[in-house]
Amino acid sequence: MTNHLLEISTFGQSIWMDNLSRDLIESGELKQMTQDQGIRGITSNPAIFEKAIAGNATYDADIEAGIKAGKSVLDIYESLTFDDIRNACDIFKPIYDQTQGLDGYVSIEVPPNIANDTQATIEQAHRYHREIGRDNVMIKIPGTPAGLPAVEQVIADGINVNVTLLFSVQSYIDTAWAYIRGLEARVAKGEDISQIASVASFFLSRIDSKVDGLVDAKLKALSPDQSHLATQIAQVKGKVAIANAKIAYQEYKKIIQTDRWKALSAQEANIQRLLWASTSTKNPEYSDVMYVDELVGPDTVNTLPPNTIQACADHCDVDNRVEQDMENAYETISNLSNSAIHIDLDQVMNELLAEGIDKFVQPFSSLLNSLEEKVKQLTTV
Repeated sequence: MTNHLLEISTFGQSIWMDNLSRDLIESGELKQMTQDQGIRGITSNPAIFEKAIAGNATYDADIEAGIKAGKSVLDIYESLTFDDIRNACDIFKPIYDQTQGLDGYVSIEVPPNIANDTQATIEQAHRYHREIGRDNVMIKIPGTPAGLPAVEQVIADGINVNVTLLFSVQSYIDTAWAYIRGLEARVAKGEDISQIASVASFFLSRIDSKVDGLVDAKLKALSPDQSHLATQIAQVKGKVAIANAKIAYQEYKKIIQTDRWKALSAQEANIQRLLWASTSTKNPEYSDVMYVDELVGPDTVNTLPPNTIQACADHCDVDNRVEQDMENAYETISNLSNSAIHIDLDQVMNELLAEGIDKFVQPFSSLLNSLEEKVKQLTTV
């Protein structure tokens, strides 16, 4: 049987996995996936680590060692996650070397509760990078108003960055310029920029989930004699995230044609690739690979959870579509502001960013709480 996942690389897109656990590493499954499924990198976040660590006896020996060493719960958490990140980095290092630093990255997020603190984000990014000690680690920093100055500084300091939680096209544009300013600052200091990598993680399914919820509420409020309006309103369901991503890709193409980028490219700068995130389809009425099929294209990354990896391997319909149907993409976004639909996309994006931070803070807090409980249990054994 054809593994459709493997076809994607022929169009210039890399597939990373949105999942990491010690079980995957120690069983050899992760290494096998790099060989059989063409997985070229991996991302983590507090929600992923909460699922990996909570209730998993695999970590108990290291937790007990941390207890004996007198470590705090936070220090134990970091020792567990940093070990997993280092080991994953070692698995992906051959890909990092083979692709000359294009792929083979393992992403870890700075603590989510500092998303609105620029200086703390810079300090933690440096500490994570230093303590993990791997060339192919990528530090995740949220693309908040406070996060982007941190991105600029951390890039200038020579650290790989995955800018996460991007929803609006403007947030992507701001991210791209933060990356460029960071590289320019480094060039001004006479330092090498050829070994620095960055991705801009642009979220998808959460946008459709939120917009679809607003659309459904509007449809429910219509009277039976407004069927013409119902048809018009329903047309945007499940269409906004992909349209938004395609427009962001057009902005990427404009940015790499600017004189400022060309000057950096002459210094061997690496492009900041758009990374499609939040790519598992939430609505069962939609194709389970819609956020893969519609956004294959050059100089991009798609990060997939395990179930989407399996689905794509089985039945993705792979083609270079990221620049197809651009007229429809712009029209879809434009239609949101017409009188019948009247959805404020800027407001939607701002709410998604706030919710996105919360979706990382909550599992981070929950994980520390459950880890504290486990420490208590193991201390009394």
